Amino acid sequence: MGPIRPRGLAHGDSLRTRLLATLTGALAAALFAAPASARHVPAARARAVAIIADARMPIDTPQGHGEFALDISADWSTPQPDIVRAVIVLHGRLRNADDYYRTAQRARTEAEAAGLDPAGTLLIAPQFLSTVDTRAHDAPPDLLSWNDNAWMGGADAVTGAPVSAYAVLDVIARRLADKQRFPNLKTIVFAGHSGGAQVLQRYAIASETPESLEKQGIAVRFVVASPSSYAYFDALRPGADRAPATFDAARCPGFDTWKYGMEARPDFMLGRTPAQLEARYAQRRIVYLVGGADDNPASASLDKTCAAQAQGPQRLARAQGFFRYMQTRHPAGLNQEFHIVPGVGHDGTRMLTSPCALKTMFDIGNCGG
Repeated sequence: MGPIRPRGLAHGDSLRTRLLATLTGALAAALFAAPASARHVPAARARAVAIIADARMPIDTPQGHGEFALDISADWSTPQPDIVRAVIVLHGRLRNADDYYRTAQRARTEAEAAGLDPAGTLLIAPQFLSTVDTRAHDAPPDLLSWNDNAWMGGADAVTGAPVSAYAVLDVIARRLADKQRFPNLKTIVFAGHSGGAQVLQRYAIASETPESLEKQGIAVRFVVASPSSYAYFDALRPGADRAPATFDAARCPGFDTWKYGMEARPDFMLGRTPAQLEARYAQRRIVYLVGGADDNPASASLDKTCAAQAQGPQRLARAQGFFRYMQTRHPAGLNQEFHIVPGVGHDGTRMLTSPCALKTMFDIGNCGG
């Protein structure tokens, strides 16, 4: 394969490149199956993004070819022996990958002040576009985009190749695991806020890739910061004291349907029972964060469907309820943490530059709050 031509400088210090990745065979058949979740994603009337990231990652599947937009801090088409860590930061429902890329840069700078060698960290900010974005920017037809924000629930892209957000993340992770390009990579961190955190929490349940990377000696971690909802593994939901309790399904018949529960989950997850998915998920290294002031039940970006309301009235309560659920079910074997970031509302920058986020992403400092 020949060299990939750079596409310009990213945010002042990052070389944008044209990327190449191919996903084929059985893996593609599993990951790119159309998930049932498309029926259950609350529609959000999207406004076009100001900027589409100009780096591209080609994805070839049995269903066709597509290209995915993202920001990246180095040319990963050539060997990068200095890179030991990759941090993949996901945007929320506004799809503003450029803002999240700058947040990742700021987080790395703060970690650098505490002793991190920045040359060893690769930053990636994927951009899950809406069709509103591709139309507004007259994008080529092979650029991946989704109906509204259906990517948050795992629905397939409707332009380019019909792939889900989970499949895109798998392609990125497997590219990073290529020892020809990243011979010394030891850690991959997925970090997301709000809608991005929703994707990551479900991805950590659904994907086989983190397990395979661990077997290759690459540690995988997740920062799940302030999502509107979580996927539960059975029909219990937080009660009045936020402890797991039987939920009255008559109040919301779809409360346990994917993306909120295991019913009607995507086809590629059907090879494991909910109990098996949960057992694997409990072993994933996940740090849940939520702002101490992210407690507004009228927040414009809060999921207010009855299935989300079954998990609590607002993000702080939902985060507390889900972690208590996991603690109760795995009192001795939960490889996860929960932290409240004091005084912070629904603010992606403050959440992803908090001490706990920096500790998880860069192994710098202490997890406070």
